Amino acid sequence: MKMKKSYLFNRQKRLIALLHELGGKVGNLDFQKLLFLYCQEGEAEPSYEFIPYRFGAFSFTSYADRRKLIERGLLEDDDDAWELTAAGHQVAANLESRSEDMTGFVKQYRHLRGNALIADTYRRYPWYGIRSRIAEKVLRGDAKAKKKIETVRPAKGASGLVTLGYEGRTLEAYLNILLKDGVTLLCDVRRNALSRKYGFSKRTLAKGCEGVGIRYKHLPQLGIDSSLRKNLSDQDSYDRLFAQYEREVLPRQTEALDVIADWVGQGERVALTCYEHLPGQCHRHCVSDALEQRLGSRLATAHL
Repeated sequence: MKMKKSYLFNRQKRLIALLHELGGKVGNLDFQKLLFLYCQEGEAEPSYEFIPYRFGAFSFTSYADRRKLIERGLLEDDDDAWELTAAGHQVAANLESRSEDMTGFVKQYRHLRGNALIADTYRRYPWYGIRSRIAEKVLRGDAKAKKKIETVRPAKGASGLVTLGYEGRTLEAYLNILLKDGVTLLCDVRRNALSRKYGFSKRTLAKGCEGVGIRYKHLPQLGIDSSLRKNLSDQDSYDRLFAQYEREVLPRQTEALDVIADWVGQGERVALTCYEHLPGQCHRHCVSDALEQRLGSRLATAHL
């Protein structure tokens, strides 16, 4: 099966071109680290963002693209490696995404693989080693590198409440914000936890949170029906909607508010999440206001 290059996102073109330059087949862990290093060092605007994961830097989005490229016949369906098909090589050879910078990058990293490659990423980008299961192994004897990782590791956040919208953010950027703030529990207050934006439907978001040690809970009863959100054209229309929400919905949701208050009381740093970037255009600020009224001086909400 072939796919016209016009159907490829730019990031997918860069991924295919890099894999082609690397010889067309690279093991899973090695390719993820090489893609990470290329995005950090070979691109002014990185094609992919990464999170600190079980074996270091990891991009959920790259694996979502991998599945799509397999479906379209450009990558082999191989559980152990990223491998271009013949059609994939043909597409890659004609891509404008190939560049001298990419060729130079591949020459620089041609012989660095396995634990040596992983250790190199940890030494230069210690943030991505904070959740690694293998940092101790690959950095054995390198106390300086291990200390750098410990230095950037965020402490568990103080119990409390924050809010965060995913509008304009990738899943990886969003998770990094939560990690750096010390959030321990993500509370999804959407009525329907579905999204056309990759990473933010319930199952994928919950898996992403789990992967970085953050609990995920969905309280749909705190959401606003999508039909009420139509035709919101200015701040006044948002304010009218939120006034109605505070008047008609929140008073009936004391049990859900009690649940969140209990989480905070148990020491959790809870992030309320929905879509909108600006808290003033999202009902999550109404929920946080209601919780502040309940908990008084014990709670001060931060909007990330």
